[in-house]
Amino acid sequence: MATPRSAPLGMVVVRGRSMLPGLRDGDRLLVRYSAAVRVGAVVVARLRDGTVAVKRVAGRLDTGWWLLSDNADEGLGDSRAYGAVPDDEVLAVAWCRVWPRPRALRRRV
Repeated sequence: MATPRSAPLGMVVVRGRSMLPGLRDGDRLLVRYSAAVRVGAVVVARLRDGTVAVKRVAGRLDTGWWLLSDNADEGLGDSRAYGAVPDDEVLAVAWCRVWPRPRALRRRV
C-alpha cells in the first residue's frame, strides 16, 4: 500500500469477512490518503495491535474515531476490541470499489 507522502490515492484489498455484505474478501478499493473522515465512511486504519484494517466510522469520541465492522458476526477486530482509533492512525478514506464490480461506497449513518 502506498503511503500518504508518496501518493494522494492508493489501492487496498479487503481481507476477511468483517465488512460483509457490502465488501467481500478480495475486493479492491480506491482510497484517498489524508481525506476528511466522516461518520458513515469506510476507512483504512491501523488498529492498536498494528493491524491495518478496513472499517466503517461509527462516531467520534474525544480519544479518536470509533470504527466498526459491518458484519456483526465478525466484529471483534474493531473498536469494540481495540477502543477508539486516534486521528493519525486513520490512514485513508475509501472512495469506491474498483474490482470486481466498480461502484461507489455509500456512507451509512
